[in-house]
Amino acid sequence: MDIKTAAALHRLRLVSVPEALSFPALLIFGSLLSRVSDIDFLMMPLGLIHGVLFVAYLLLLADVWRHTRWPLSRVAFFVLLAVLPFGGLYGDRVLKRDEEAGVIAVRARREPAEDAVNP
Repeated sequence: MDIKTAAALHRLRLVSVPEALSFPALLIFGSLLSRVSDIDFLMMPLGLIHGVLFVAYLLLLADVWRHTRWPLSRVAFFVLLAVLPFGGLYGDRVLKRDEEAGVIAVRARREPAEDAVNP
């Protein structure tokens, strides 16, 4: 894994948690608020925020797919996690593990071994 792939995974992680929390926190809260009160004007901006986060997640997932060449089933799994409430939190844990493994591999290739430097 190269550094660009690790960076793409990191960008996806940055969006996955807010996207995962936007559905239950924003939309369900806004829907309940509009049903028990006369505050209907909140639904449009809350829905817009959730929609922007979801589209950003999908675009960043496509970028990760381009770099990692994951099988389509794994990409579909991450799309499913984005649709499920709080599903992106599990996806973030998986992406964090992949990102850390990639960064470790990049650093291992970049830094020469101790034995090679000091014979």
